[in-house]
Amino acid sequence: MSATAHEQDSTEARLQAMGRAARAAARLMARADTGSKNAALKAIAAELDAQRPQLAAANAKDMQKGRDNGLDAALLDRLELTDARIDGMIEGLLQIAELPDPVGEVSDLKYRPTGIQVGKMRVPLGVVGIIYESRPNVTIDAASLCLKSGNATILRGGSEALHSNGAIAACIAAGLRQAGLPETAVQVVDTTDRAAVGALISMPEYVDVIVPRGGKGLIERISREARVPVIKHLDGICHVYLDDRADPEKAFNIALNAKTHRYGVCNAMETLLVAEAVAAEFLPRLAAAYLEKGVELRGCEKTRAIVPQALPATEEDWATEYLAPVLSIRVVADMDAAMDHIARYSSGHTESIVTEDYSRARRFLAEVDSSSVMVNASTRFADGFEYGLGAEIGISTDKIHARGPVGLEGLTSQKWIVFGDGHIRQ
Repeated sequence: MSATAHEQDSTEARLQAMGRAARAAARLMARADTGSKNAALKAIAAELDAQRPQLAAANAKDMQKGRDNGLDAALLDRLELTDARIDGMIEGLLQIAELPDPVGEVSDLKYRPTGIQVGKMRVPLGVVGIIYESRPNVTIDAASLCLKSGNATILRGGSEALHSNGAIAACIAAGLRQAGLPETAVQVVDTTDRAAVGALISMPEYVDVIVPRGGKGLIERISREARVPVIKHLDGICHVYLDDRADPEKAFNIALNAKTHRYGVCNAMETLLVAEAVAAEFLPRLAAAYLEKGVELRGCEKTRAIVPQALPATEEDWATEYLAPVLSIRVVADMDAAMDHIARYSSGHTESIVTEDYSRARRFLAEVDSSSVMVNASTRFADGFEYGLGAEIGISTDKIHARGPVGLEGLTSQKWIVFGDGHIRQ
């Protein structure tokens, strides 16, 4: 057997062992009380605070290796664990400890004519596998949400954050131990072997759902190869439509914020749609603001007639998630034309309409088929924290189980429960 084949077999055996341990831990976590879970979250927060020097030292190794391997500035920024980011991780843990526990919640309990009571109970999914890149703070986000929702989790971070994730994993294990919960409820894969991903997504006997967080290539691969259900989104091609009944100031502020607040995020606007009746009024001011911020504009013919600095937009532009200071602009006849464009090119992430017309707003909400649909608000609000979910595990553009930002409730399911008192079916 070649060294590579032996290594792969070793990685698969290690993941199988982690899967077995996670499955056993999931049974214990499903019955853990809220107090124990909150105690673990607070203990992990305290460990992170106490272990700042160790976290900094581990992160310094990853940062140096990243520089040696030629990681670009954006990736190095994601990788860095500053004091402020550790503060953010601690704050996130404490916030999740304060959130209501969804596990065990009983709803829709009703008597049937037979005398039995039938309802639903919210329960954990079981074992959640999470695959992500670069940012070590995701380790805490993912672990804390899975812990509070009563799940066990196996985390496979990017190889570039190996030392940082290991140091964070030690804090998590210590916190779980202090709260009397199984340390194997949160396991971090400690190998850079790419076979670990293939093994994790191919263990339906141990893993109930996979959540990939990263680039489109990673998510496409996992969606294609996984033998386990996947909660995912591939693209964030988000649209803002400025209606001919939009308030000009609201339109300006929302369209500017949706694009320029942050560029490399999935809820940033990538295409601006403007009603023809107000395009000549709205676009010059907006274009000047975008250009001042260094945003490259690409527009349709009608856009370029109003904004000559815009480059010609191609068919490919309408279907592109730039994640950069680039914006496509299209002038459309009306809201129906805007919704037709969205139906054709949207990735199902987030769309917004700016209008003062109540009826049009209601139509837009009803007819646009995306995981988040907004009225008079920036697409940048499509976020678990902004929705009151605490930290999010990711965004789902799927239509089954979880859709939109996935927080605690998205990491649970419901089962039917029945109460009887000796009832038998006649």
